[in-house]
Amino acid sequence: MNTQIKSATPTAAVHQGPHPGMLAVLYTVLFCVGLYPVTGMYAKPYWPGPWEPASVIIPYFQNYGARVLLCIFLQLGAMICLGIFTAAVVSRLHFLGSRAAGTCIALLGGFLVVFDGMVGAMATWTMIHPGVAVYPGVLLALYYFAYGLGSPGFSIPMGLLIAGVSVTAAFMRVLPRWVIILGLFLAAAGEFSWLHLVFPKLLFLVPLTRFPGFIWIIAVGFLLPNHRTSKREEPATA
Repeated sequence: MNTQIKSATPTAAVHQGPHPGMLAVLYTVLFCVGLYPVTGMYAKPYWPGPWEPASVIIPYFQNYGARVLLCIFLQLGAMICLGIFTAAVVSRLHFLGSRAAGTCIALLGGFLVVFDGMVGAMATWTMIHPGVAVYPGVLLALYYFAYGLGSPGFSIPMGLLIAGVSVTAAFMRVLPRWVIILGLFLAAAGEFSWLHLVFPKLLFLVPLTRFPGFIWIIAVGFLLPNHRTSKREEPATA
């Protein structure tokens, strides 16, 4: 006598969305190429730091607006790529089964980085306009505003993005251990960069978060799984 029973057959579901690895590479390339025209590798003088006196900062933005414009143009594109990367990675973690708060923290951090970066770029764009650059006080105020958004305003929320993804991926075991460890280290550096506002010598924490962060972002983009296995019930005859 034949009876119908059910057997479980594994099926693979694939996450639909933009490839975060390609977005991470594009973000890195656009940002780094954007740095080229305002560094000593291209020509001197280069973008002045906040430790420089006003007599150095003001003439730079009055005289080299074309270099600055190219920089912020490319880096605005980089911010758009980072925003899409953030959405794609958080969506993929949800697809893989995460319901933890870490994904929401990552989304908050990534979108704050993009928001701060775009506002800072627009402040810099305003600063180099001839009608604004002729007023040293206004130019200097916009410079420090844009600097704050691009330094701790970048590294603090970037730390949240990295921490949210790293901790969630660690519990789910969906990323290699070295990516998790690197992410936790960078996240700590990003959060401690908050102290730079009070202790200027801690400025090194900002580039420590930013530049090794390119490696982490690309690694996550390519190594985070894009598929999950589920069980489908199928009839069988015994």
